This record gives sequence, structure tokens and C-alpha cells, in this order.
Amino acid sequence: MATSIIFLLLISIAFSSSAKSNTTMIESTCKSTHYYDLCVSALKSDPRSCVADTKGLAAIMVGVGMTNATSTATYLAGNLTSATKDPILKKVLQDCAEKYALAADSLRLTIQDLDDEAYDYASMHVLAAEDYPNVCRNIFQRVKSLVYPVEIRRREESLKRICGVASGILDRLVE
Repeated sequence: MATSIIFLLLISIAFSSSAKSNTTMIESTCKSTHYYDLCVSALKSDPRSCVADTKGLAAIMVGVGMTNATSTATYLAGNLTSATKDPILKKVLQDCAEKYALAADSLRLTIQDLDDEAYDYASMHVLAAEDYPNVCRNIFQRVKSLVYPVEIRRREESLKRICGVASGILDRLVE
């Protein structure tokens, strides 16, 4: 009985020490990004980050970006396009949905690049994903009768910040 209590105590100490060291790793990794609070909260909310190295933390953050881009593409394609009867707005929203889908595809390629340890390509794909929302905004600006919706602007900024964090983490891999 005493042996099993000691064994459980040692496992508890080891796990606690590992979690603390990875919290420190997350915080030091996030210091190299422009959005420290976003980085820390996103990584700490994912249980895989407890055992992840820098490459794993980058993959987790890229996954957050893929979820964001996919969610936005779905939001634009489904919710907004079905809610409008204006054919011009509908076309702009469909084009925007395609841009966010392309952002998600770029981020999927980033995961493959990370697996291949092709960090320059990973960075390039994250930068591409970060830029696709700009195209959506530019499409809206070209049609003078349309106003860029606040919710799309919010989602654009969110994806840009997420990609910015992923880029900052990737920069640590190429150093």
C-alpha cells in the first residue's frame, strides 16, 4: 500500500513538473509573437500543448487558423448568401467564402510542410492564408454600393492575428 502511494505521488510530481515546464515553453514561445495573449490562451486551451514541442505548438496554432477559416467560409457560403436576394452581394459573399476556403487549404498545406520540416514553405502558406481575407475586403471595396460587414471584418482580423501568431512560432523553427 505504501509503495502504491509513493508511486502515485511520484507520477503526480512528474506530471506537474512536465505541465509546468510546458507552460513555461508556451509562454516563452508566445513571447516571439505579436499577439502574446491570443497565443497563450489558444495553446493552453488545447490539451496537446502540454506535451508539444515548438513544431507541435505551431501545428496547434495552424489548426486554430484552419478552424477559423473553415468556419468563416461556411458562415459566408451558408448563412449570408441564403439571407440575401441581392445578386451582387450574393456573388461577393460567394467569392469571399472561396477566399476563406483557400485560406483553410493553405493552412492544411502548412501542416504537411511542418511534417516534412519544410519550414520556409510552411511560413509561405501561413502568409498566404493571412492574405486571403484582404482579397475579400478588396472585393467589397470595389463595389461602391456595398458596405463591408462588421462581422466579416471581425473574422478577418481574427484570422490575421491567428496567422500572425503561427508565423511567429514558425520563425522560431527556422532560427
